[in-house]
Amino acid sequence: MRANATISAAPQEDERQFEAALRPERLEDFAGQPHVKEQLAIAMEAAKRRGEAMDHVLLCGPPGLGKTTLAGIIAHELGVALDQTAGPVLQKKLDLTGILSNVRPRQVFFVDEIHRLLPDIEEILYSALEDFRLDILIGSGPGARTHSISLPRFTAVGATTRQGLLSAPLRGRFGIVLRLDPYDEETLAKIVERSAKLLKVEITPEASREIARRGRGTPRIANRLLRRVRDYAQVRAEGRIDEDVARAALDLLKVDRMGLDEIDRKIITTIAEKYGGGPIGLSTIAASIDEQPDTIEDVYEPYLLQLGFIDRTPRGRIATDHAFEYFGIPRKMRFGSQPSLFRD
Repeated sequence: MRANATISAAPQEDERQFEAALRPERLEDFAGQPHVKEQLAIAMEAAKRRGEAMDHVLLCGPPGLGKTTLAGIIAHELGVALDQTAGPVLQKKLDLTGILSNVRPRQVFFVDEIHRLLPDIEEILYSALEDFRLDILIGSGPGARTHSISLPRFTAVGATTRQGLLSAPLRGRFGIVLRLDPYDEETLAKIVERSAKLLKVEITPEASREIARRGRGTPRIANRLLRRVRDYAQVRAEGRIDEDVARAALDLLKVDRMGLDEIDRKIITTIAEKYGGGPIGLSTIAASIDEQPDTIEDVYEPYLLQLGFIDRTPRGRIATDHAFEYFGIPRKMRFGSQPSLFRD
């Protein structure tokens, strides 16, 4: 899956290591999301007082808002081990049964992209999450039998960017369901300042706000922009980041004042110019800009919707008047004479 290296919220391996170094380990150090923090604080304290495993937690929201970080914080605050995997990684039943058979009391088991679990693997989780029992089928045909293994009580933490794709039985087994929202500019600026301090980079408050302004409300993206600005400052500004240095570096990266990058512009210009404003289907947009539909829908589209640049309709995506004005595209007759050709 290809995605823009500067803006994309889908991290590569070197980016994962960079992000891991900046992640807070305590809930009090986690910036923003006050409603999420308060609910988790109460649930963790109650579990510790009872000496029991905390209830299962489902974290929902766009990529890069801190779901993986919160899973690590939960384990750290509870003083237990963290074992993690991802939905796409679990391809066979033995993959999941092997992990669950080794789970320890009160341990945190984190499943990223839980909405991408295969149906037969998801079924194994039902009894594990609800009854703390692992059902294993032994043999096949008329002689097949089910063997049950009791599991110690543990805490499952699931993360998803697409809550609507979770089956009702799986979603219902999570006692705590929390939604993470995009960050405001002030909170994101504080995150940038904290990251700069950890990276030992001198940065002014104005520069932090400039990076935060173009960070799309997402800590992961803001930290990546900080990394690129740091490189620019070390080469051309003696390592110090002020507002002018930050603006020059971000302009060089082609990240505009609203955080839009090259892929965002391609999406808008495809809808507005090539197809007269739409409606146009997601798969057609993806083919036109040589990008994966899932990447557009999960990474780019939420922010464009948030800014009011595009709308979703039953017939497809359309560019709004705001998009035409912002990008300076003259409005033509909307392309819609054959909507069925472009409906997903």
